[in-house]
Amino acid sequence: MTNNFPEGFRWGTATAAHQVEGGNWNNDWWAWEHAEGSPCEAPSGDAVDQWHLYEQDIALCAALGFDNYRFSIEWSRIEPEPGEFSRAALDHYRRVCAACHAHGIEPVVTFHHFTTPRWVVAEGGWHTASTVDRFLRFSEVAVGALGDLIGRACTINEPNIVAMIGYQMAFFPPGVSDLDQYRRACDNFLAAHQRVVPILRGGPGDFPVGLTLSMADYQAVPADDADAVSTRDSVRRDMEDQYLDVCAGDDFLGVQTYSRTRVGPTGVIGGEPGYDILEMGYEFYPEALEACIRRAWDYTGGSIPLLVTENGIGTNDDEQRRRYVATALEGVLSCLADGIDVRGYTYWSLLDNFEWCFGYRPRFGIIDVDRSTQRRIVKPSGEWLGRVARANALIE
Repeated sequence: MTNNFPEGFRWGTATAAHQVEGGNWNNDWWAWEHAEGSPCEAPSGDAVDQWHLYEQDIALCAALGFDNYRFSIEWSRIEPEPGEFSRAALDHYRRVCAACHAHGIEPVVTFHHFTTPRWVVAEGGWHTASTVDRFLRFSEVAVGALGDLIGRACTINEPNIVAMIGYQMAFFPPGVSDLDQYRRACDNFLAAHQRVVPILRGGPGDFPVGLTLSMADYQAVPADDADAVSTRDSVRRDMEDQYLDVCAGDDFLGVQTYSRTRVGPTGVIGGEPGYDILEMGYEFYPEALEACIRRAWDYTGGSIPLLVTENGIGTNDDEQRRRYVATALEGVLSCLADGIDVRGYTYWSLLDNFEWCFGYRPRFGIIDVDRSTQRRIVKPSGEWLGRVARANALIE
C-alpha cells in the first residue's frame, strides 16, 4: 500500500463558532454554561477570541500547509431576535470567508454547529417543528449573504449528538431525558437537513453541500453473541442509519469519528482493559476511522463521496496525538487502496478551545493557545501534519 494520497486530496482543520469566538451569549449553550447546577466544567467566556483573531488563525492554516478551513457561522449573532438579521454579523463572516480566499484556503462553512439562539429555544427548540422553519429562514438569509464566497457547505453538525446528549442524556441543552422529545428532535433534524440542501444550492455560488455525522466503530461484545449483535445494530440504527438514509443525493457525507463504542447484549459497555482512556472518557482507538469510512461507504452503496470532516484526539501528550493521527491516516490510505471515494481529511481541531461540558480541559488543538494573552503556539503535531498535507503523503 502506498503512503501517497491521490492528487486533489483535501487537507483541512476545523473549529466551531461557540468554541473559539468568545462572547456568544445569545445562544442556548451560554445559558446552559451559566445555569445553576450546570454540568459544564467552565463557561466559554472569551474562548480564544477568534471573533477578532480569525485572520491570524487562517494565516496559520495556510502557513502549515492546509488547503481548507472548516468553521461555523453563529445563528444567534446573525439573527439575534426573530426576523431581525444583523448586517454587521453577516459582513463579519464575509470577511472571514474573504480572508480564507486571500490565503489560498477554501472556506468550509457549517450552518449549525450545536448552538441555537435563545429566542428559538424559548419558542420550543429542536423538538418543536417550527424550529425547522426558523432554521431554513436563517439559512436562506445567510447563504444569500455569503454563498458567493463559500467553498463547501455543511448543513448541520452531528445532529445525532445534539439529539441524543441533549434529549436523552441531559448533558447538552435542553438537558432533558424524554424519549418523545428525543424522537421529535431527531425527526426535525432529519427534516431540516433535507429541506435546507435545496435552499443552500439555490443561493449564490456553486458549492458542494452535505451533512456531517458523528460515527463510531460500533462493536458487538462478544462479536458472535446474537443478542449483542442485535443490540449493537439497534443502537447504530438510531445513531447513524436514519441520518445516512437522508443523505441520498447530497454532494458529500462528512464522516466524523473519534473512537469505538462497545455494545453488549443489554447496551453500551465500557472500554476494554489495556486501552488508554482519554480526557473525553473514550478509548484511544484511531482504527475507528477506517471502520467508519468503510461502513458509511457500504451502507450508502458507494453513492456519496466521503470526506473526513472531523477526526482528532484530546490529549496533553502531543506525541500521542501524532501517533493517533498517523494510525487514522493509515486507515484512510487502506480505504483509498480499496477504491473507496474519500476526498479529504480534516483534523479537529485547529486550536485548543472550549470543549462544551468539558470546558478547556481536553486539548484537541494542533495549535496551543495561552488564554491569558491569546498567543498561538504551533505544536509539533501541527508542524508534522502540515508536512503531511504539503507532501500529500503519510511521512515521518
